[in-house]
Parts: sequence; structure tokens; C-alpha cells
Amino acid sequence: MSYYTRHVFICCNQREEGEQCCNATGGADAFAYAKDRIGALKKNGPGAIRINKAGCLGRCENGPTLVIYPEETWYSFIDKEDIEEIIQEHLLNGRVVERLRI
Repeated sequence: MSYYTRHVFICCNQREEGEQCCNATGGADAFAYAKDRIGALKKNGPGAIRINKAGCLGRCENGPTLVIYPEETWYSFIDKEDIEEIIQEHLLNGRVVERLRI
């Protein structure tokens, strides 16, 4: 059994000015929001959900991006509302958010 039921990696990679990257399009803000929300819901820690920053996930053209394991589901998102939908649907209820899936 995995240490966490779900492990989320949110790209917060910052490239040089002018280069496409997830952090420039909201990666760090999404990370902070997701981490705070999972904590507020008391769904963090061993046997629950872990939210981690990630360096480049190699999908810059789809950014900002995140990936959830163990399902290996990749998402692109725009704002906090998208992150909240991923939290509610995928992380809490196990349903993939098809409209955000890449």
C-alpha cells in the first residue's frame, strides 16, 4: 500500500524571462491553494493526500500542469476554480475531471 492515497505534483518550474513555464502561468499559486485546501479539509498526511511542488514536468506547452498518482492522471488548469474542481472531484471523490485532463 502506498504511503499516501494520492500524491499530487504541481509544476512550479520557473524558466528565464520569455520562456514558457508553469510558474509564470500560475503554478506556485495553484500549489499554495491546493496545499492550504487539503490541509483545511484535514485530508493531508500519511494515508491521505500529499501536495508537492515539482520542477519541470516536461509538459510546458500544456502549462500550468499537475499530475496525480497513483492514477498517473495529468491536468492543465487556469485558476483556483479549476484546482478546486480537481480537489473535489478527483482527490476527494475519485472522479477524473475530463475537461481539464491532458
